[in-house]
Amino acid sequence: MEQKSNEIGQLLKDLLKERSLSMRKLSKMTGIDTAIISKIINGKRKATPEHLERFADHLGVSISLLYEAAGYSVDRKPTELNESIAQIQVILESTQLVDKEFRMEDVRKELDKYEQLSQKEEGEEIIRNEFEEKIEKVGSIGPFIHYLKDMYEKFSLKRGTKWEIALMGGALLYFISAVDCIPDYIFPIGYIDDALVINWVMIEMALKK
Repeated sequence: MEQKSNEIGQLLKDLLKERSLSMRKLSKMTGIDTAIISKIINGKRKATPEHLERFADHLGVSISLLYEAAGYSVDRKPTELNESIAQIQVILESTQLVDKEFRMEDVRKELDKYEQLSQKEEGEEIIRNEFEEKIEKVGSIGPFIHYLKDMYEKFSLKRGTKWEIALMGGALLYFISAVDCIPDYIFPIGYIDDALVINWVMIEMALKK
């Protein structure tokens, strides 16, 4: 990873200024120590993917924007799927169909649960038996269908490391589940979180290469 001219530091400074936030306030929001945030902003420490994900979550910006500013190489195709947390929340509030706050933490907890399930025979069976049916129900909703099919093929053929297969399996099970962080029956916005999960998984896999 190469970080040039501390782009991430300047970007974070600008975002904090725009939102009238201090580093201390951002620390409380993200759970990242103020000293660490200060070092990242001043170019004295590299931001990890976890740092960037928390910043994106609480500052309401694209995770891909932060990744690129921090010097991470990110495939442009999966980043086209990205929806910021702030944008998702605005959509949900405007529909008045979901009465709880959308939080990336909740999505990650669900994904972790499905990753573990995908490594068991029960999880593999659900993916084999229900993926195609779910794809037919969804039809051509969103560009993420192409990436899902690719994940399904790789998962079925066990093409990848154990970690990659578990990550892809978790994303597939999340997609198959009708009741996740945004229930799929709230059509069509119920698939926003599915697209977000697929985007996040693909970025994680790209960063490991």
